[in-house]
Amino acid sequence: MAVAGEVFVRDCSSRLPGGFWVAAGVWLEKPHVLNRRLCGCLLGAEAPSCSGWVTAASAPAPALASLPPSPQQPQSALLYIIPSPRTDLPTGRCSPRYVLNGTVTFLPLEESDDGKYQLKKCNIYQIRLKHIKDDEWSISIITSSPESWVSDGIVYPKTTWLGNELLSKLAKWSLEQKQSEFKSTLSLISVAKYSKMYQELKEKYKEMVKVWPEVTNPEKFVYEDVAIAAYLLILWEEERAEKGLSKKQSFVDLGCGNGLLVHILSREGHPGKGIDVRRRKIWDMYGPQTHLEECAVKPCGSYLFPDVNWLIGNHSDELTPWIPVIAARSSYSCCYFVLPCCFFDFHGKYNRRQSKKTQYREYLDFVTQVGCACGFNVEEDSLRIPSTKRVCLIGKSRTYPSTQESLIDKQRTQYINIGSNHYDSHNIKKSAGDKAADLEFPENETKMDDSGIWLSGFRPREKVEQVRNCATLPRDFVDDVVLDVANLLLSATQEKPYNMPDGSLNTWNRGDSLPLREVAEHLDKETLKRLKSEYGGLQTLLKNNHQVFEVINGRVQIRDWREKKQAKKPTPEIKRRLSAEAFKTRLCWFFIHHPDGCSLTSESCPYAHGTEELRQPQILKKIKHMQ
Repeated sequence: MAVAGEVFVRDCSSRLPGGFWVAAGVWLEKPHVLNRRLCGCLLGAEAPSCSGWVTAASAPAPALASLPPSPQQPQSALLYIIPSPRTDLPTGRCSPRYVLNGTVTFLPLEESDDGKYQLKKCNIYQIRLKHIKDDEWSISIITSSPESWVSDGIVYPKTTWLGNELLSKLAKWSLEQKQSEFKSTLSLISVAKYSKMYQELKEKYKEMVKVWPEVTNPEKFVYEDVAIAAYLLILWEEERAEKGLSKKQSFVDLGCGNGLLVHILSREGHPGKGIDVRRRKIWDMYGPQTHLEECAVKPCGSYLFPDVNWLIGNHSDELTPWIPVIAARSSYSCCYFVLPCCFFDFHGKYNRRQSKKTQYREYLDFVTQVGCACGFNVEEDSLRIPSTKRVCLIGKSRTYPSTQESLIDKQRTQYINIGSNHYDSHNIKKSAGDKAADLEFPENETKMDDSGIWLSGFRPREKVEQVRNCATLPRDFVDDVVLDVANLLLSATQEKPYNMPDGSLNTWNRGDSLPLREVAEHLDKETLKRLKSEYGGLQTLLKNNHQVFEVINGRVQIRDWREKKQAKKPTPEIKRRLSAEAFKTRLCWFFIHHPDGCSLTSESCPYAHGTEELRQPQILKKIKHMQ
């Protein structure tokens, strides 16, 4: 055996040895977090035909990750490692992971032609934790002889990778204080099936990226919807197997947006449609088999779907908390899937109630609470999508028998009317065995408005999306704010000499750097009120006027055009053309308003020093490549 790597750590927070088992658990359960050429692993696979192994059923990996094993009773877990479908390996490899006395031993097994499992002795390795003294520890990785080690770069990485990349991550994870407040990724479905489905869909719909007509990022939105579709298809496939169904589930996507998720699910054989308040340009590209409707969905009896199996809320904004209600009232068999993003309650914007939680975690708990109050067993999972908001909530079973539907619906109404802040989630959430009658709500009259909406005050999204990025504010108003802020910064400090390239000193007032909060305190109430209605408020307005200001880490300062910023990467040709065409097409703010004038000469300043230098702007036509 040879030492592939060793690191020494100082445990000032008494995280070890417990933190080591947590770190080892991450590598046990989720190797794809670090090795991107894997898509996951299966726990509890059938034990190979070798004596001496214990299946994961008798020693689950989470237990290995949290508790050091007893020397008299070593623990073992059998895992089936799944390579990514993009690699050349068609199947996974079994790898019993043997834990004893601060050591995790990885013993790779490979299946032979006759179906037997054989130990691949040349690729055995261990992760070891050793206490040196006081708060000093060492973590090391021991491998078979480097000369005999066989690496495929996938299931069997190189020993240098184990000793560098893996070891450094294990050391970091071992000492981390923060624990995830979310479920493990893809915890409710088969990782192997999902990975295979995702690669198939990605290959099938990759052309959408090339012809995407929307202004949004095509790669992010296409592959995100492909991933969500893959998840739903596997979830529904497993539901059909569990319930003995042969017919594919139907669905309605409420607030479907670009409609790509509806298009993929429909193409894969699931009957359904999408509804959104605003039609998108890309809808015309899908064809007649993709059913999309332009209308505003309102929480009322007119928008129930008794013949639909599943309701979907993919970033459905103000409809998110209503989807469990609509699903519950559509039919007893109707299920739902929501992927919350923007925070809305039944009335409008969601207001925080518990500062001890993150806003995202608190909102997820609120939507979960709504589902429980509607009589669903709510499950949570994390999707594998390129987004920070990737936790989905699923309601596919009820906590009550169908005979109690009228009673539960009365309680739903009372819950919605009074407001969820009157109840704690632990008082509402019931297990499948609980009686729905145990839920107690105060009596209250139904608050339905004249249009039949279940709660007065609900406002659906407007058909025409309002632009609120300060771009539509009156020019005079913007100019006044820019001048006020600039004068505040310029009056906050004295002039400082600046070293010119020729060695001479040039005195030009650069002003001071102030926090945005302090700048806002100097503006009048009417100005602040007007800015508050725009997304990003004052910060957005100042960033829009980047000729005058720089906003960095919550502080604003006058931009000094003498300081050329070093570009992190080469500027694309199209941006260079735009910059050249825009040269001298706008007046220089500093030439007109700064007490010292512009810090640059007329020849080097990209803006016009006076009206006589102004050029007519030229419009570049954007060419779309359709393949």
